[in-house]
Amino acid sequence: MTLDEMLRAIFTFDNYSELLPLVQNSIWAGAVLGLLGGLIGTFVMMRDLAFAVHGIAELSFAGAAFALLIGANVVFGSLVGSVIAALLLGLMGIRARDRNSIIGVIMPFGLGLGILFLALYEGRAANKFGLLTGQIVSVDQVQLTLLAGCAVVVMAALGAIWRPLTFASVDPELAEARGVPVRGLSLVFMFLLGVSVALSIQVVGALLVLALLITPAAAALKVTSSPRLVVLLSVAFACTSVVGGILLALGGRIPISPYVTTISFVIYLVCRIISWHRSTRSTRSEARAVQPI
Repeated sequence: MTLDEMLRAIFTFDNYSELLPLVQNSIWAGAVLGLLGGLIGTFVMMRDLAFAVHGIAELSFAGAAFALLIGANVVFGSLVGSVIAALLLGLMGIRARDRNSIIGVIMPFGLGLGILFLALYEGRAANKFGLLTGQIVSVDQVQLTLLAGCAVVVMAALGAIWRPLTFASVDPELAEARGVPVRGLSLVFMFLLGVSVALSIQVVGALLVLALLITPAAAALKVTSSPRLVVLLSVAFACTSVVGGILLALGGRIPISPYVTTISFVIYLVCRIISWHRSTRSTRSEARAVQPI
């Protein structure tokens, strides 16, 4: 493939206006997932659960692949796999070292199961590939309604436990001493995280869900320490990545996930450069301040 052919595969906007109405549901789904991912991703970073998201995604992939194999609802299978993985991590992995070892066991097991189920599946290859990398036109009206409904429930539950969960995430030992049910909150949050991972997989795919639930929040934390601004920026970055990725993918012939992950990475890179520039300027100012006159 020549460079020109490669670029045309990535960016081809022929008949773009005619194709745009076909992905309206996906755009709305992307906006909903961006809002959800930005909110829950903030707590993922606060609780150091970035690795856990990947482990949950692998078992969610296995659940979705099994549902595809037996002809069941793929979203439901993904939800079951995610929730099982999340609750296992919440029950068994309280300490970070224990949690990481458990995730290291769950990840290859879930991925191996998923590959087994896909190997046994004799349907369309696009369905197999879509579970891993996402599908731009896979969201119909029924799925959009289900996704929006689940997202509203998750965000409402997250809002209900926001303050104690923040306290427990920042200083779990002090929170427990003050009577905050740290273990119960951890289990509730892991359940909400599992649902969020399952909802994200149907758009961005199992392998690249980190770009939605981790990178936007990590980028926001690079440019501000204000809790409220971190949440707002995380949501804005996540929505920009998903919706922007869908709009770009519509003009190409490759899956949506490379567009989403690239936008997300560029945002993170810019935020990291801003953070580095601020740190350098602050160091120089401090050095000038201590110089003898």
